[in-house]
Amino acid sequence: MFLIPILCVVAFAAGLIDAIAGGGGLLTVPALLVALPDARLALGTNKGQAVFGSGASLVAFARAGRVDKKRFGPTFLAALVGSILGARLVLALRPEALRPVVLVLLLGVATFFASRGLGRSKKTTEAAGEAPPPRRPLPIAERHPALVAVAIAFVIGGYDGFFGPGTGTFLITLYTTVFGDDLTRATANAKVANFASNLGAFGSFALAGRIDFRLALPMAAMQALGGFLGARVAVRGGERLIRAAVLAVTLALALRIAWQIASTG
Repeated sequence: MFLIPILCVVAFAAGLIDAIAGGGGLLTVPALLVALPDARLALGTNKGQAVFGSGASLVAFARAGRVDKKRFGPTFLAALVGSILGARLVLALRPEALRPVVLVLLLGVATFFASRGLGRSKKTTEAAGEAPPPRRPLPIAERHPALVAVAIAFVIGGYDGFFGPGTGTFLITLYTTVFGDDLTRATANAKVANFASNLGAFGSFALAGRIDFRLALPMAAMQALGGFLGARVAVRGGERLIRAAVLAVTLALALRIAWQIASTG
């Protein structure tokens, strides 16, 4: 009776978190893994609601002129192909074999996500009167930008099709490190790959009948609302607090999944 309202609340929180700090999938994926017995159905349903949010974000960034047009095509196609292959791999695995794999990935991404908040934030650096360090692209990215963009998009797209949480964070980190993008530009370019990978996985899971649209559609609406509000929230220290909350909830849900595995084993 209360399943859909609870998942809608989770989706709203995920949208809010994604807009402020990234990592909304760290809430929606484990919540769906708890709610649905088949891990493939949980991952597919997550794509059923995530594709709408990433698509809307991409349109907004493109209209603002923040997307690199030279990288757009190669990035989109590579992420699309990678995600389809990743989703097909998930669909080929038995549900009982997939759940432990997902649990390990979930804990690994949560650890990575938490570690990103350990250093000084941009606000702290600016408050200290320090100029942000200049970012320069790696030499290989300067010589072969399209090829490097394809490699990144294909690998991360494959990961997104197979699992998903943390995809945006990984892309932004790589784009700032490899291409020297500033955070706004990196976030915009990340949306290209993220939407393409969500779209490829969405199509694969939908064709296989592994999306519960009864859950995906209301979650999509609430995540969009959370993202809309989160983009307008500016709370001092909010990012660190959000990251701590995401880590706590993720670990709690991961323990719940581990208990389910132990009980059925």
